[in-house]
Amino acid sequence: MIIAGLMTGTSADALDVILAEFTLDGHDSQGTGSERRTAAASELGVRILASQEVEFDHQLRLDILRLLEPGDVPLSLVSSVDARLGRFSAEAVQHLCTEIGVDCDLVVSHGQTVRHDITEGLVTSTLQIGQPAWIAEATGAPVLSDVRARDVAAGGQGAPLVGILDELLIGKVETPTAVLNLGGIANITVLVPDRGPIAFDTGPANALIDVLARRITAGEEGFDRDGKLAALGQVDEELLSALLADEYYQQPAPKSTGKELFHADYLDRFLGTRSHLGEHDAIATVTQLSARTVADACRAHGVTRVIASGGGTRNPTLMHRLHTELGDDVTLTSTDEEFGLPEGSKEALLMALLGWLTWNGLAGTQPGLTGAAHPSIAGRLSPGEDPLQLPEPLHRRPTLLNILA
Repeated sequence: MIIAGLMTGTSADALDVILAEFTLDGHDSQGTGSERRTAAASELGVRILASQEVEFDHQLRLDILRLLEPGDVPLSLVSSVDARLGRFSAEAVQHLCTEIGVDCDLVVSHGQTVRHDITEGLVTSTLQIGQPAWIAEATGAPVLSDVRARDVAAGGQGAPLVGILDELLIGKVETPTAVLNLGGIANITVLVPDRGPIAFDTGPANALIDVLARRITAGEEGFDRDGKLAALGQVDEELLSALLADEYYQQPAPKSTGKELFHADYLDRFLGTRSHLGEHDAIATVTQLSARTVADACRAHGVTRVIASGGGTRNPTLMHRLHTELGDDVTLTSTDEEFGLPEGSKEALLMALLGWLTWNGLAGTQPGLTGAAHPSIAGRLSPGEDPLQLPEPLHRRPTLLNILA
């Protein structure tokens, strides 16, 4: 089964697209009922046929960033971005499929999270936009979207969802291991021997760094390219201590956060009383904040190995500071080294995996990862050019996911 996975995260810089071919223990995942029943608890293989990072056009990115900031926005802007991102996603999938000469059986589009509202630790609403009808119309394939809402309805955080992928990639562990994603927000999945995994957002990864990078470069760069801006500054310990006092870091898992908390106005409340602070010292300090909060979360769970992915791994200054904060007793590697999975493809692969699970009647969430009352089948399906014909459901999730050459 060939599935396209589409992901755009809180950095809102580009759309990650992956084409992944899934096979269940050597069987066609849409095979006969007897094949599917005997393979129900087997290993799942995935071959990455192609992947691409497609940068948003300038105006679309500016409009997405406007939606991510707190404050009122016109409903017309929400509707416009919903349609434009849907069309952009459709074109990206079509281009990649044409480039390698395949058709998709299913497209999974995460869309852009523009709201993730939390009250006293409970997620009350989550909203992802990027109209899937445009994708279904352009590709002719069914589209799975809105993958977080059902978990939220079941009392879960709706994030991070990546724990399912992390657990299937790693399987059993011998020492406490954290799988880390450094997007706009940082999240970890913690796996320990003889215990179920837990997952949560640790705090900002690139969210605050990006704010300052845009200011320092007058909007020419949306992020700290190669960590060069932070490398020019010194960490201000007073500012760092003030940022670390945020109550979010003391909250127990499961928990989630986003740019509803870690945004430009939030940062300016701290910077406003420190007018003496240079811009490079400020970005060095928020880079240290990202490294420190990830390391603190790992220490709290006795982690001895960290496997990192996400855009933050391309920032050498952030990675150096994370390595220093973790200490020499903790091994820091990447998904590329561990699984042969490029860091930029992981979350798009997660979307494709969620699509495979939903298509086969399997839950894409579990209570230990999101705090929900029960597991849920993720998302809603928009038909393609043909009526939906789902296969006979599987009864159990595969135990491992193997990245095939």
